[in-house]
Amino acid sequence: MKRALIALFSLVTAMTGAAIVEKPVEYKAGDVLCEGWQAYDDALEGKRPSVLIVHQWTGVSDNEKMRAKMLAELGYNVFVVDVYGKGIRPKPPESAKEAGKYKADRPLLRDRVNAGLKVLNKDPRTDTSKVACIGYCFGGLAAIELGRSGAPIKGIISFHGSLDSPNPEDGKKIKAKVLVLHGADDPFVTAENMAAFQKEMKDHGVDYKLVEYPGAVHAFTQVAAGNDNSKGAAYNEAADKASWEEMKTFFGRIFAE
Repeated sequence: MKRALIALFSLVTAMTGAAIVEKPVEYKAGDVLCEGWQAYDDALEGKRPSVLIVHQWTGVSDNEKMRAKMLAELGYNVFVVDVYGKGIRPKPPESAKEAGKYKADRPLLRDRVNAGLKVLNKDPRTDTSKVACIGYCFGGLAAIELGRSGAPIKGIISFHGSLDSPNPEDGKKIKAKVLVLHGADDPFVTAENMAAFQKEMKDHGVDYKLVEYPGAVHAFTQVAAGNDNSKGAAYNEAADKASWEEMKTFFGRIFAE
């Protein structure tokens, strides 16, 4: 029966020409030319809930494009923001320096993510009342900074992201619900960072949830990180799958409101 259903779906897709559309999108963030990535299901009509993805420290990569496609297959209109600018795709250790520029200048980081949000919101497929932002590692921090900028979005998800803030008072600007998916053994987020983040959320009445995955370290959704936890960053299949399901449940809740 399952094979028959798959065959029928494939036939319908072929007959209608339906497919996941994936394409680069150039846009400007101020005077800077950026190149993001869009994914959506062209079999769907009309507006739909939409998701902005913020990349890890190496810039827009195949990993974010893969996640964009996975989300598009769930029915979302998806845009991957380019924080760094077109063609700036640094490899470690240069990526740490590039990410550091934006971590040290939170207003600039917020401007770059908000520029991507504008692109997503202008797309005719986007239901602007149902938009969320997710991010990986550096992107997790950037997603939270989007919330701290006061952006009118429904939800924020950080996958193994940094949680520090130079100005915790900015937490009062967060309008979205926040979900933090964190490796319980992540050495790059200190106990002090975690405590300060939770205090920021509680002090400003932010609706947030923290999920910690035992045995997971930093970058637990990144296959390219390898499997050696002693390096502080490693892939964890169980945490990857569980966090994706947690994300889907979160979206189901916030977009139904």
